[in-house]
Amino acid sequence: MRVTVLKCALLAPVAASLLFGQVESAPLKGSVQRIKVHGVGLEKNLEGDSPDRDVSIYLPPSYKKETKRRYPVLYLLHGFTDSDELWFGFKKHWISVPPIVDKAMAAGEAKEMIIVMPNAFTAYQGSMYSSSVTTGDWEGYVARELVAYIDQHYRTMPRAESRGLAGHSMGGYGAMRIGMKNPEVFSSIYLLSPCCMSTRFSSRTQPGPVPAESVKSAADVEKADFGTKAMLASAAAWSPNPANPPLFLDLPSKGGEPQPEVLARWAANAPLSMLDQYIPNIRKLHAIAFDAGDEDRMIAGTNVVLDRMLTAYGVTHTYELYKGNHINHIAERIDKKVLPFFSSNLVFAGTKR
Repeated sequence: MRVTVLKCALLAPVAASLLFGQVESAPLKGSVQRIKVHGVGLEKNLEGDSPDRDVSIYLPPSYKKETKRRYPVLYLLHGFTDSDELWFGFKKHWISVPPIVDKAMAAGEAKEMIIVMPNAFTAYQGSMYSSSVTTGDWEGYVARELVAYIDQHYRTMPRAESRGLAGHSMGGYGAMRIGMKNPEVFSSIYLLSPCCMSTRFSSRTQPGPVPAESVKSAADVEKADFGTKAMLASAAAWSPNPANPPLFLDLPSKGGEPQPEVLARWAANAPLSMLDQYIPNIRKLHAIAFDAGDEDRMIAGTNVVLDRMLTAYGVTHTYELYKGNHINHIAERIDKKVLPFFSSNLVFAGTKR
């Protein structure tokens, strides 16, 4: 009898909590899909990359249950040598987006939104989100083809006011490049440590060809160091040459000497060089933000110039320099800065602007 009474006494609080709903439920989590989205503008690219691109999609916790609800979309662009597979946790990496978003939404720091990331890892390990015959039209793929597909197949709010564009490093470059050209598609942009905002190239102190000049095949690309890969990817995107096989690009160096004509083509693709002509478009954007770590000196320096130029034109924006390097606080920045930024600046169901 005593054992029975003791058991009842122990079980009573549990039963009461179940009855009155006092047991804390586990935080709701979103779901992730990985699909293929074909790019017509990526067909027949000279690198030989497939035009059928992997795309990772985060669907918020309520998506499956609230079947009539529609959501804003954040298009998130990864950096050079990275991929959607790495950023969405399919492989172990220094960042995994889904748990970051789950945490921010559970804490009330972010509203529920769909997040989309295309795989821009190419034969040269990064598309630069640009447009060339060598890489394909990545700019058009992100701004038109991918957006159209997502709007057709998911419950989005298909208007610019409900679309955001963000990216890290190469992705930050892509977000600036694509965002300032397509204000009718995206209303708000956030650049995380954006690379390549200005053209910088210097020949080595020692005479002779730079390492990129010795690369003749995809196998050579795999063995190259980061700087060589970055030069090849940039050349494929900004100085393509269909008459120059097997890489179909022109390098900014020949025999170690800078090539002014090629560098001029690179400069034409640098956002700080392009910005003046796109100010009317930039003024149409609802919100602009960008940041970088203070140890990421070159990128932080170009952010200072971007801040100065936008200020001179009277364009409202947010700029922040924080303590850190190129990657060590990116997960935290997405949690505490990027997601709240888009939660405040995109139009959600039931709200107006």
